[in-house]
Amino acid sequence: MRVARPGPDVRHWWRRPRGLLVGAGSLVVAVAIAVVVAFVVNGVGSQLPPRSALPQRITGQVPLPGDGSRFDYASVDPGRGLLFIAHLGASEVIEVDLRAHRVVRTIPNLPQVHGVLVVPALHRIYATATGANQVVGLDEDTGAVVTRSPTGDYPDGLAFDQRRAAIWTTNETGGTETVIDAATGNGRGNVDLGGEVGNVVYDPAADQMWVAVQGRNDMAAIDPATLTVTHRIPLPGCDHPHGLTIDPGNRLGFVACDGNAALLTVDLTTGQTLGSSPVGPQPDVLAYDQTTHRLYVAAETGWVVILDLRDRQLIVVGSDHLADGAHVVAVDELTHRSYYPVPAGADGHPALLEAEPLR
Repeated sequence: MRVARPGPDVRHWWRRPRGLLVGAGSLVVAVAIAVVVAFVVNGVGSQLPPRSALPQRITGQVPLPGDGSRFDYASVDPGRGLLFIAHLGASEVIEVDLRAHRVVRTIPNLPQVHGVLVVPALHRIYATATGANQVVGLDEDTGAVVTRSPTGDYPDGLAFDQRRAAIWTTNETGGTETVIDAATGNGRGNVDLGGEVGNVVYDPAADQMWVAVQGRNDMAAIDPATLTVTHRIPLPGCDHPHGLTIDPGNRLGFVACDGNAALLTVDLTTGQTLGSSPVGPQPDVLAYDQTTHRLYVAAETGWVVILDLRDRQLIVVGSDHLADGAHVVAVDELTHRSYYPVPAGADGHPALLEAEPLR
């Protein structure tokens, strides 16, 4: 039976239960979310992309500590073989040694942590403590807190401007970007985007920041030196752009539209939309392997779509349901392996799925 698609308010609520699973009453909220998710997934069943085998093999699972509450972003330090996972429901970051296939430590007291970004050159990890409206800087070697910086409302994704040693954080509901000094944690300024915002990324080739602006269905280009919006790229056919990554060398942007399960390829020079690819309902996290030109799109519904860039066009090379809760993906650009933290592995406990490419 086809169920009518929920309206925008319902869709947005179930896409981001982030932070609602913390504290008293979490069981009731979790059940409510499960009911809504089931309703939505059934309602978009006919919108699922064509199923085809994923060009990867699950090679193992690393047991993760804690309960099966929500995970969020993850970030890889390929040189040291370390993965950092935001465990939102536990308000902590989990550090995993990818070579030894084991958890190294957990870093607690990061309220409702969403974004996590490791900057190997600085031996620092940055995390958005959404429950406290802060960006927290951590020592990569010890896990100790080094800096705490105030942000706008609901800090989420992170990016690093290596030219200016600056950390950018997206304040999703605040509709702004907060810029801080990566070393000291001191604030450098804020940028108003004029609407709810999605992810942010630094473009080293053009020396500018790109932001997916959910409230306007466009991409904003920001001059990181003056902290001003220089121009915008409209995103026709994109409902609520959230996930964002780029291929600087090819001057392409990849935008996940979580309102209509589409992935746009955008020419960053001309602003032209070059193509649209179907992905799993409610696409969330993107991971792009710059060496192999392979893009991973993980959706809230547990669907993963893998695409290869060929002649400036994305080609779907695999599309399937990987696991319930597999909405987070990270890729190691040295080994080309991909990683998916999920609330329930083979034994029913939280686990990190490790996958190697087949082609």
